[in-house]
Amino acid sequence: MNPAEAVRAWVSGWSLSRGTAEPVLTTWGFTIDVGLPGHVARHVLTAADEAAVRKITESTTAPGVWLKAPVAPEVLEPWLGLGWSLAGGPGFLMSAPLDAARSQAPPEAAGGYRLRRWTRAGVTRVLVRTVDGAFAARGQIAVAGPTAVVDQVETDPAHRRRGLGRLVMRTLAEAAASQGATEGTLVATPEGRILYETTGWRTLTPLTGAVRD
Repeated sequence: MNPAEAVRAWVSGWSLSRGTAEPVLTTWGFTIDVGLPGHVARHVLTAADEAAVRKITESTTAPGVWLKAPVAPEVLEPWLGLGWSLAGGPGFLMSAPLDAARSQAPPEAAGGYRLRRWTRAGVTRVLVRTVDGAFAARGQIAVAGPTAVVDQVETDPAHRRRGLGRLVMRTLAEAAASQGATEGTLVATPEGRILYETTGWRTLTPLTGAVRD
C-alpha cells in the first residue's frame, strides 16, 4: 500500500469510526463533515500539495475546520493561511498486515484487569478495566473493505508499561481479521510510533494536522 492509498483507506475507516458524514471526494483528497464544536469539518489531502493547502486555508475563515496533509509539520506550517495553526503534534500514518492475527486466539487480560470487546455498525471497541471497574485502556477499529483503521487507542497513565496497549492492539487486529480485513492503518503519535514499530507496523508518511482558530 503506497502513502496515497493508505490515506484514502484511513479516511474511509476514520469517518466510519467517528460516525461522521460520508467523505466527499475532491481533486486533492477528501472533505468530511464531522459536526462537532471545535471540529466542524475536516479536509484530508492525499498528497503534498502546497497550492491546495494555500487555497483551502486562505478561503476558510470559519473556526473549527481541520486539515491533514501527508507532510512533516515544518513543511506544512509555512503553507497555512492567516488564522491557521498546527494542531495535535506530529503524526505518522502507519500500516501493517493483519493476516497473522487470524491464527491467534484473542489475548487475555493481564492479572488485575478485565477486557471487554464489542462490535456495532462495523466498529469494534475494546475496553480494559481494573477488577474494581476503573478505566485502564481502550481502542477501536473500523473495517472498511479490506482495510481496517485503528483509532483512539489510549492507556491511562497509571496503567502504562503493563502491556495493555499491546493487548488492545492485538485484540483489535484479531477482530478486524476475523471480519475479512487484511491490512491495518492508523495515525500514531511519536510515542505510539515507537510501540507500533515493535509489533510489525511500518511508517508510510508523516500526517500533520492544522486547525482554523
